[in-house]
Amino acid sequence: MKLPVYLDYQATTPTDPRVVAAMLPFFTEEFGNPHATNHDYGRRAEEAVGAGRLAVANLIGADPKEIIFTSGATEANNLALTGCVEAHRDGKNHLVVSQTEHSSVLEVCRLLEDKGCQVTYLPVGENGLIDVARLGAAIGPRTLLLSVMAVNNEIGVIQPLKEIGAICRESGVLLHTDAAQAVGKIPIDVNAMGVHLLSLSSHKMYGPKGIGALYVRRRPRVRLRAQIVGGGQERGLRSGTVPTPLVVGLGEACILAAKNMVEESVRVRQLRDRFFDTVHASLPDVFLNGDPTQRIPGNINLGFPQVDGLELIKSLDHVALSAGSACTAARPGSSHVLRAIGADDARARSSIRVGIGRFTSEAEIDFAACAIIRRVQELRSCSVRHQVGAVEVQTVHGN
Repeated sequence: MKLPVYLDYQATTPTDPRVVAAMLPFFTEEFGNPHATNHDYGRRAEEAVGAGRLAVANLIGADPKEIIFTSGATEANNLALTGCVEAHRDGKNHLVVSQTEHSSVLEVCRLLEDKGCQVTYLPVGENGLIDVARLGAAIGPRTLLLSVMAVNNEIGVIQPLKEIGAICRESGVLLHTDAAQAVGKIPIDVNAMGVHLLSLSSHKMYGPKGIGALYVRRRPRVRLRAQIVGGGQERGLRSGTVPTPLVVGLGEACILAAKNMVEESVRVRQLRDRFFDTVHASLPDVFLNGDPTQRIPGNINLGFPQVDGLELIKSLDHVALSAGSACTAARPGSSHVLRAIGADDARARSSIRVGIGRFTSEAEIDFAACAIIRRVQELRSCSVRHQVGAVEVQTVHGN
């Protein structure tokens, strides 16, 4: 068993060796520019990009012409929100987003507010799920777009996109979803869900870093204003040479996900339950953040009362996990997601995120669970000794 054990699959996934094998020829052999189609090198690269686009489209039930390649989900989120607002000058300048969105949605919304947009930040319940009725009530005559994360990156809950899409369709509102944590892990069908814009990321699904995509519905057509201009690539929505090796890698990752999703979900869910049952048997006061059933198989966000989560993580020499989003790890303060579900500072600080994935083994799960149990018990014992010592000092001084 390789140490440290990696349990941070929501932050990133290792690139699948089959994905790497598919990419390699496009670095040294088929290195043509996919936009230089006046010779064989360029045409073969163009064909490879087309195959990658088709694989992405098939995974989410889209048309290949609706797939716009980006550098990742963060850029896709920026293009979806800012591009949509800038393309609509018809008086609709109201957005509705959930409070538990990724920072690449929330920070874009704050910038758009500075430019005159109105944004409603929709609360979620203690389980992390949106109240669909409350969402409907937030939509008004000037509402242009609603953005709801398909799967939360910290607590793993799955939002009811199909119900949300039906409300948007009835209200004439565009629906965007940040699906970086969903695509490849749970079934996604943009037509059945009524989605107009969808962001995804390759490195969250065993593909290479540096590539993602934005799905942009064509019928009815969603209008966007490009945020990167200069070459006219990607239907004029995202200029720049498309990186053929990365597109090939993303495409292969999508093909593998579509082929293995059901079997992989069952195996990962069993590992997740094995981990929780082991920890809970020794630490019965451990609690779960987020809905216990409406969540992806590979996520489990746990709180350990009387323990600082970051201290726990840093003290685990042979287990790699996190306290929340990798994108906000360097920022002070407790998780905005945990605060949104009603967690106070103590509960938020005591929580850690465990991400389980394709290459996690039973041996690694057992090792990590035992290591966490042992370290939590040591930290609690140390805390008790400090408290007893403090009381004794106060007693001596008091006499």
